[in-house]
Amino acid sequence: MNLNPHRPWITPVVIGAFSLSAVTGVLMFFHLDSGLNKTAHEWLSWAMVIGVTLHVLLNLPAFKRYFTQTTGRVVMGVFAAVLALSFIPTGGAGGEPGFAPPVRALAKAPITVLAQVAGTSTDDIKAKLQAQGLTVTSDQQSVADLVGGDLKAQIGTMTKVLPAAKP
Repeated sequence: MNLNPHRPWITPVVIGAFSLSAVTGVLMFFHLDSGLNKTAHEWLSWAMVIGVTLHVLLNLPAFKRYFTQTTGRVVMGVFAAVLALSFIPTGGAGGEPGFAPPVRALAKAPITVLAQVAGTSTDDIKAKLQAQGLTVTSDQQSVADLVGGDLKAQIGTMTKVLPAAKP
């Protein structure tokens, strides 16, 4: 495959995609992301994957040389090891995110407590749960009782039940 006619745009795609990914990644790291930063980072990073793949193909002989040099192999090996280690679960049950324990605790709280946390009435919470098709038979039931132990289902239900936080 002759990629030379595409040379004028392949490297600029890599530069642009890297810039987007780097800036949005740094913003997310420092919790300064807003708007579509996270979405752009996740989805437009595919442009970087495609651009880098084409760039490697365009420069294949030079790319292959890095595998013959000790420094190149060591640097790539370190990153491969870090990547492998990144799949090891850390903390929490099954490597759950840090917000999972408080969400689970709130999901196990009786509806009366959930209403207190939400700053609303128990009847309001019950009505919102019933509007989602859930059968509420007691004020002592919890979101976990109603939807089960699935964290995503608990979050989805509580998002619809609790009022949105005001900035």
